[in-house]
Amino acid sequence: MTSVLRRIRIWLLVALGTSLAVPAFASAEGAAFDPAEEFATSAWVDLNLGFIDLSINKAVFYMLASSLIICVFGIVVVRGGMKMKPGKGQNVLEMTYEFAEQQVAEVTLPARVFKKWFPYLATLFLFVAVNNLISFIPLPTAPHTDTFQVVGDLGLYAATANINVTFALALMTFVAFLWEGFGTHGFIGYFKTLVPAGASKGIVPFIFALELLSQVLRLISLSVRLFANMLAGHLLIIMAAGFSILVGSLLGVLGIPFALFFYVFEWVLVAGLQAFIFALLSGIYIGYAAQESH
Repeated sequence: MTSVLRRIRIWLLVALGTSLAVPAFASAEGAAFDPAEEFATSAWVDLNLGFIDLSINKAVFYMLASSLIICVFGIVVVRGGMKMKPGKGQNVLEMTYEFAEQQVAEVTLPARVFKKWFPYLATLFLFVAVNNLISFIPLPTAPHTDTFQVVGDLGLYAATANINVTFALALMTFVAFLWEGFGTHGFIGYFKTLVPAGASKGIVPFIFALELLSQVLRLISLSVRLFANMLAGHLLIIMAAGFSILVGSLLGVLGIPFALFFYVFEWVLVAGLQAFIFALLSGIYIGYAAQESH
């Protein structure tokens, strides 16, 4: 355990030091450092199919990288053989599976639809978690500081800090729980469940309007919660690191402990927690819609 903690501390220090040192070097060379540019998502590869924009940008790159990591890791571990005495890879895989099953799916989904929606919730949890975690690894995706550069400087970026990404994920959950609700109760029947039995006829329209609004607001709250938390975390890190870079001298060094604190806090706690909350709420919405009687 001691050796593992030591490795984690070393990795965190190296990662943060690298993310600070490279922009600082660029600044020393005379290139302007603008923290706002860290969240720019200009197209790397333009790909427009009529009204559909499929261009490759920074957010798409991170999502593709996350998907590749998940798929390759799963394939390598499974094809390597599942052993009675598991190795590190199998341990991680089994722990992740059990967590998604016991802490997300089993506590939110009725038994009748568990097998149907567990794969979706587990995939959603994994996808968001890996996206969040790799967003704290310095990668050469920051804006160029040199006209002749081919790749960008090292920087931190989260695809889940882009509202378009989180809205798309929330939209999938929105469609999923409506699909399950219509399938369980019928189109008209599902909307009837929005009004509790025995409600006075005079207040039924108001209750129905409020419940209908709450259904739509799920889409907004689910997407904004993840987006705002990841964006705020990265902004805090960039602001603290940017303070050190822009101010320089001995005074600028004061920003490094704050950047390190926010970095560790976001990576250790917020990244996984936000993935868990997103998947848990998705399961609650789907499970509630699948209840045969409310």
